Amino acid sequence: MNLKGENHLPINIPKQLPAAEHLKNEKIFIMDTDRAVAQDIRPLNIIILNLMPEKEKTELQLLRLLGNTSLQVNVTFLHMATHNSKNVSKTHLNTFYTTFKDINNRKFDGMIITGAPIEHLKFEDVNYWSEITEIMDWSNTQVTSVLHICWGAQAALYHHYGIGKYDLSKKCFGVFSHRLTDPTIQLVRGFNDEFNAPVSRFTGVSYDEIMKDSRLRLLSNSDDAGVFLIISEDKKHIMITGHLEYDATTLADEYNRDLAKGEKIDVPENYFPNDDPTQLPMNSWRSHTHLLFSNWLNYYVYQETPYEWE
Repeated sequence: MNLKGENHLPINIPKQLPAAEHLKNEKIFIMDTDRAVAQDIRPLNIIILNLMPEKEKTELQLLRLLGNTSLQVNVTFLHMATHNSKNVSKTHLNTFYTTFKDINNRKFDGMIITGAPIEHLKFEDVNYWSEITEIMDWSNTQVTSVLHICWGAQAALYHHYGIGKYDLSKKCFGVFSHRLTDPTIQLVRGFNDEFNAPVSRFTGVSYDEIMKDSRLRLLSNSDDAGVFLIISEDKKHIMITGHLEYDATTLADEYNRDLAKGEKIDVPENYFPNDDPTQLPMNSWRSHTHLLFSNWLNYYVYQETPYEWE
């Protein structure tokens, strides 16, 4: 796709979005809608289906990554019409989010479907399963490439490829080393042969089932955390079973939250210095996170999407 305009282009987000001030402080190049429409370029249109309970934290994490490339990106936030979010105000949703019925006649260059803390449920028992499967079916023709994260990855594997999830003996929780299986694939271009990634889940997906499916390609795996990064042969779907987008302290926040609830939770593995929760954890995955998102935007969205959708 040919984009005309500045060499360094920003992320375009709605005015007054709370994440904007944080992004400005981090020197992430952003602009609001009024300035963006004056640019003589064809921006990438990315839609984010945010299923995470603390939506504002997830917005900031993803916008930070989408805003760190030379491509201008227009972002639309989507939430489930069939689910009431308890951890975000209705004002925030009404101001910055839309629902599927309002965008289902549009085409998008890229889409992100986040994780959700609903692993204990069968897919069909999720109260918005019908709506999300409709969205996933819609994405097959209306979106160039879809990035699925954690539960979103499991949902995509199940819905598109018939590969289910299974319960783990205990929560896979911590920062784990993963090996690349094919460093020549553009999505992982620039990655080290081994890299760290945060994982926080109670369920897994079958290595054998993925390896047997000719429509899928496994790009990275961990001896301790299992399958991590999968891409479809048609490049349409990318599945990440962990949380590369997490901040350095996100696992600590989850750990302390569960402790406060009185839940039994192990200290995240390979995370706190000396496994001491009183010490500040370090981010050992940031560079690979930025690489993955920039590679996705460049090779799977920007270079694959038409300048003008038919």
